[in-house]
Amino acid sequence: MQANHPFQNDEGHAGQSIHNLVYCSRGAADMDEAEIAKIIATAQRHNPKFGITGLLVFGSGYFFQWLEGPRDNVQSLMKIISADPRHDSVVVLSQEDEIRERLFPDWAMELVEAEDIRVVLEDAVEDARDPKQKKALALMLKELNAG
Repeated sequence: MQANHPFQNDEGHAGQSIHNLVYCSRGAADMDEAEIAKIIATAQRHNPKFGITGLLVFGSGYFFQWLEGPRDNVQSLMKIISADPRHDSVVVLSQEDEIRERLFPDWAMELVEAEDIRVVLEDAVEDARDPKQKKALALMLKELNAG
């Protein structure tokens, strides 16, 4: 492991404390299938080294991702994602620490229809407690509804 890498190596075995974080973001305007494939390939290559697994959903120009693994590693990855120009308006929907087995032991990608993204955004707006997050999510929903 390189000393300057932002992660700490941790296997994240079942029964250990798992930090999970769910976020959504708007994809950059020039996002295409090739760019999505690059994101997936990078995640599949790097995240397992740091005990991070999860699920990534992309549809109608929006990302939703569930990340799970050691807290410091997930937080470091989230900083990288937030700074990535391929993501705009990154909103953390939830995060918590639990002692449990992983929900997503393998990395997966699913392309979804606009209606599926709409339902997820509507639920997220309804559940958001932070006014800033609620506003950002409502704007994403408004943009999606405008087409």
